Amino acid sequence: MANWRQLGAIWQLRPAEPTGLIEFIGGSYLAATPQISYRRLLEDLAADGLAVHAWAYVPGFDHQRQARDAWSAFRSARRQLEERCGALSAPLRLGHSLGCKLHLLAPDGGRGSRALVALSFNNFNADRSIPLLGELAPRLGVETEFSPSPAETLRLISRHYQQERNLVVRFGRDELDQSGDLIQALRERASDASSTLELPGDHLTPASAGLRRSFLGDWADDPKRVAVIRQLSRTIGEAIRP
Repeated sequence: MANWRQLGAIWQLRPAEPTGLIEFIGGSYLAATPQISYRRLLEDLAADGLAVHAWAYVPGFDHQRQARDAWSAFRSARRQLEERCGALSAPLRLGHSLGCKLHLLAPDGGRGSRALVALSFNNFNADRSIPLLGELAPRLGVETEFSPSPAETLRLISRHYQQERNLVVRFGRDELDQSGDLIQALRERASDASSTLELPGDHLTPASAGLRRSFLGDWADDPKRVAVIRQLSRTIGEAIRP
């Protein structure tokens, strides 16, 4: 059983002698309890000797502010980890769905990371993400949208995001995935070394195996999904190493 620890909004897995650090942001409301929702993936990474810091949050409309909050929390947790374990190489940032967007909006433009692995990038507008909002907002006479908006998010990525190394992962049956838009924005930059990977699964593949394992036990794991998670953790491990 992995030993999860909580430091403010950061849930941590800390091997005795970590070989690297993963900074993870999950998607939508799964991210409120990343130590449960993404348990399989994150514990697989920790079993490979990587420290894991997972930011817990509830999504709001101001994604720019939440990106700053996450970046600040990760920086504080990383300093504490290095005080205990010694200096580590730059962390690999890992995001799922909305979590990808928040990493891409980090105040440092990705400069403080080794690379980004973006799983199932999602950049819908507020009406699509919160269907009831589309019905209520006109009746209330208000306009509500995420900040930055989907179009502005892609513009910011193409003009201000500076991390060259990005792995954009799409799952074959994912109807919510917008990785194509992300790749296009990344490749509009003068210097880009982004790559893509397609795996079997759907939008919840990074989380669902962990959810079933947490609530129903190991017997409930779907072997095919577990195999995808293990392939994914190996790919992420390769991305963080020199």
